[in-house]
Amino acid sequence: MAGLHFASALSSAALAIGLALPQPLLAQSRVPTQSIDPFGQEVTMTARPIVYVAGTGTWDAALETLTGAFKRLDAYLDKAGLKASGPAMTIYTATTNTDFKFEAAVPLAAPPKAPPDHDILVGESPSGRALKFVHRGTFRDLGQTYEAIANFFDARGLDIKGVLIEEYVTDLASAPDTKLLVNVLVPPR
Repeated sequence: MAGLHFASALSSAALAIGLALPQPLLAQSRVPTQSIDPFGQEVTMTARPIVYVAGTGTWDAALETLTGAFKRLDAYLDKAGLKASGPAMTIYTATTNTDFKFEAAVPLAAPPKAPPDHDILVGESPSGRALKFVHRGTFRDLGQTYEAIANFFDARGLDIKGVLIEEYVTDLASAPDTKLLVNVLVPPR
């Protein structure tokens, strides 16, 4: 039942991100992918050490909230002399129609030796089976991709485990607006 609530919230979040688009247009818009992009490809996520910032945000200010969290992480990595060992990611731990809880994370080769700053935490990235979906386009257009993901899950009678991961192949803060490339990883129940 929790998976169904999360899938409903996923669909609501998709609509919230695409606020400027009328409802009928969302269902008819083409999801900006390329023929080689996986859409529902099964993958196995491997746990990796991460440093992260946990927080909450609203969908109206999602991009600003997340880029702010990644800037804090980048400043910490620079200060500590650490390098990322993979793309930055947002781990959504809960969503509603208006807001979300998240962990903005950067993977490392090994956990940091010294304790991080007070608002930076150390942990592990999610692991296990997931379905991979690729998004190309703007951050705001992610709503269309999430709507397509919700439809994919509904059509197959699948439930979402309760966490969503956005892995940023291009930098969320510096990629040109229309050139964002995101792997969305969704663990099924």
